Amino acid sequence: MGQSPGPQPVTIELSDQQRTILEGIMRSSKTAVSAVLRATIVLKAATGMRNATIAAELGTSSETVRLWRGRWQQAGAQLESMEREGGGKELRMAIAAVLADEPRAGRPATYTAEQICQLIAVACEVPEQSGRPVSHWSPRELADEVTKRGIAPGISVRSVGRFLKRGRLETASMSVLVEQRARRSPRELRRPSPAGL
Repeated sequence: MGQSPGPQPVTIELSDQQRTILEGIMRSSKTAVSAVLRATIVLKAATGMRNATIAAELGTSSETVRLWRGRWQQAGAQLESMEREGGGKELRMAIAAVLADEPRAGRPATYTAEQICQLIAVACEVPEQSGRPVSHWSPRELADEVTKRGIAPGISVRSVGRFLKRGRLETASMSVLVEQRARRSPRELRRPSPAGL
């Protein structure tokens, strides 16, 4: 007996970098179980497997597979654009945001995966480029800029903070160089002097 006809699942295509990031999420011991499941769903979906087959292999429902397959497909164009224009860090954060839970604040989600990706892309920019007189983004400044650009009209500061946390993005108040120096300083203080004193 062949497979039942049914609707064809949403087609997913992954770039090599997206595949590498998803495989890293699957292997990381620090990744939440839910994110591992979702990354696995996307990877299997990209091979052309049907939803029911993926669901049976992973011990989940076809509805869950369909949800995350669709969510990835919805964010696909934005992820591709981010990959072309940005760096690996921004793409990793955007993928983490796509695989994260939707807010559960009693009302249906009002922001698409694409809007969340765009918000993260803005958060990775230097605020001065947008005419902001600040050295780093605060959730309030970011909410204002995202609204100004028409990405997510009327987004609240709280929602911005939640999305940044979901994507594991911290708005940088120090440069990477300063952070590295700050991490290195305690070790350097413990080093003996050249004279051995």
